[in-house]
Amino acid sequence: MSDTTAGVALVSGGSRGLGQTLVTRLLAEGWQVATFSRTAGDFVEQTLKAEPDRFFWTEADLLRPETVRAAGKAAIDRFGRIDLLVNNAGVLEQGLFVTMPPRRAEDLVTANLTSPVVLAQVAARSMVASGGGQIINISSVNAVRGYRGVAAYSAAKAGLDGLTHSLARELGPAGIRVNTVVPGFFDSDMTEGVGPEYRERIQRRTPLGRLGDRAEVADAVLFLASPRAGFVTGQRLVIDGGITC
Repeated sequence: MSDTTAGVALVSGGSRGLGQTLVTRLLAEGWQVATFSRTAGDFVEQTLKAEPDRFFWTEADLLRPETVRAAGKAAIDRFGRIDLLVNNAGVLEQGLFVTMPPRRAEDLVTANLTSPVVLAQVAARSMVASGGGQIINISSVNAVRGYRGVAAYSAAKAGLDGLTHSLARELGPAGIRVNTVVPGFFDSDMTEGVGPEYRERIQRRTPLGRLGDRAEVADAVLFLASPRAGFVTGQRLVIDGGITC
């Protein structure tokens, strides 16, 4: 039996990867789930057919924050409220900072920080009106420990930690908990292009000797969304096999 208090969840980037896993798990635990992505894809199409009353999808692009705001409002229009926001969607592009085109650096900050801030505001307003809720921001070990070639991405993800700490204090009196989950290197769309040599190097540097699994990250999110974490807010939960020790 699930110990998660089901309600209405909004998961950004729920068409694939960790977002897809979160959507699937939340639906299985009785939540109504809204998500958005740039394209629907097979998973979204199949889930819309299987769960027409409990699943909602709309198109939005992290590089266009106004579409993200519209997606959040569309989720509220569909289900009447938002009880849980998982700011999951992100964009990663590696490149040396000194040679990266300025527009690309700006895009990485827009996608990984500005749009999550916009979405958090939409969700927070709904949660204040309905008497409480939860916001879970998905950050990255790149925000905890510096890595070459991901400066703009790391800065944006570190910004999510600041958002978490400030919102936890500001929104706590309204019954809203805000936390960050920090995944390490795990099998995902972002790591599909990692070559075997680099993957082996990551595994050697990880005390547990392997990459993580998206289900393990989802477990952390669902824990924070559950009554078992009812007194947890403003915290950063790192799921990285010890690589940042």
